[in-house]
Amino acid sequence: MKRRTLYMILGAAVVVIVIGVLAWRVWLAAQPAGEIRSAVVERGTLLVTVSVSGRVEPQARVSLAFETSGRVAEVAVEMGDAVQAGDVLARLDDRKLALQVQQAQAAVTLAEAQLAQLQSGPRAEEIASAEASVRAAQGQVGAAAANLDQLEAGPEEAEVATAQADLAAAISQQKVAQDMYDLVLTCVGFRLPNGEKQEICPALGAPEEQARYNLQAADKALAAAQARFDELVAGTNTDQVRAGRANVAGAAAQRDAAQAQLDLLRAGATDAQIADAEAQVAQAQAGLEQAQLALERATLRAPFDGVVAQVNVTAGEMASAGLPTGVPAGIVLLDVSRFHVAARVDEIEVGRLAEGQVAQVTLDALPEAVLTGTVERIAPVATPESGVVYYDVTIGLAPTDVPARADMTANATIIVEELADVLTIPTWVVRVDRSTGQAYVDRWVGDSVERVNVQLGVRYEGVAQVLDGLVEGDEVVLVPDSMLFDSNRPFRRIVRQ
Repeated sequence: MKRRTLYMILGAAVVVIVIGVLAWRVWLAAQPAGEIRSAVVERGTLLVTVSVSGRVEPQARVSLAFETSGRVAEVAVEMGDAVQAGDVLARLDDRKLALQVQQAQAAVTLAEAQLAQLQSGPRAEEIASAEASVRAAQGQVGAAAANLDQLEAGPEEAEVATAQADLAAAISQQKVAQDMYDLVLTCVGFRLPNGEKQEICPALGAPEEQARYNLQAADKALAAAQARFDELVAGTNTDQVRAGRANVAGAAAQRDAAQAQLDLLRAGATDAQIADAEAQVAQAQAGLEQAQLALERATLRAPFDGVVAQVNVTAGEMASAGLPTGVPAGIVLLDVSRFHVAARVDEIEVGRLAEGQVAQVTLDALPEAVLTGTVERIAPVATPESGVVYYDVTIGLAPTDVPARADMTANATIIVEELADVLTIPTWVVRVDRSTGQAYVDRWVGDSVERVNVQLGVRYEGVAQVLDGLVEGDEVVLVPDSMLFDSNRPFRRIVRQ
């Protein structure tokens, strides 16, 4: 009884299975025939590429700021303005700086005049003054010697008369020295390029010192003559004799000094004096250049033709020197004559890149446009970011009518290699075995389709390189699973090997 029951159960199960298979085949037959897509294995050219993302950058982007502090007097541009190299963008109040330039120019003029005077040699009046000083000193020596003789011999009426004459001569010589000193102090007036009046005294320096020395000598000679006369009138004593001898020695020293000064003038300025005057000119010129530079830095000018991207200064406000951290630049200028893409490539891919490689570039903002680019620069050192090592790559863009703008997101496909005469198939025919990971395709063989394992190489834009498994001319297909059992075909089962 139990065995019969078991047979009955098994029989029922077989009936159910048969009915299920029949129902499945009936359902398949009722389904519309699936579409079989096919392709032929061909030889062609395949591109090897590296894809990168970045942003569009202008040819140049500069942040301009004043190099000195001051109040902004003028802002000549607005954001979006096109400017040319040298155009004024903004300007500080520069009146004080302009005055400093004028003062520095006057210092240069004065230093050059003094140098020219030394280089041209002494003037005739300076020589005449020095010769007069020598004569006066010689006269003082004679007078002092005569006075000493008189003191030693004792006063006589003739000596008193002589002393009186010497006193008169000393008075005359002192007047001559005073007049000559006043002449040396004569100054000459002139005008600066800006119209300002200035005055220089060409004889200041060595000539003035000599004239002052001569005047002092004449004053002393006059005092000595007066004392000599007074002494003769009062009578001679030992102290007077010693004083007379001292006067002779002093007068002789003054004569020698005057003669040395005359010899110096006749010889002209020394190399050391000229070198010192030239150093004074150079120092004055350096001061002028510094003042002019400070004046120039009070004005922001465009360093190149471009477009104003930002304006962060306002007329009337105080501007700070330089670009402190966190403070925006006064004016940002872009050179949009040419654009490039600034991208970062990881260290795995950068080894495949080289300068000169061609790239196809698309912009997120203009997805329909395709721009042509060229790899121009590859950074020699890496830039780590979030644990990944990247290299900065610059892709120059060819001139185009596409309205690209700075900072647009860009995607570039860089062609690193061109594989010619290789076997290719469309990637849509390729399948992958889920259990083994093996790539395969379905290939027509007569009236059947067979599975063929393939080894693939480079893939690009829906095309794959075939390294092994197929030959040129093979027809490969994509067969829907619903057609694996198709009663409408002349064969009842599609075979896959």
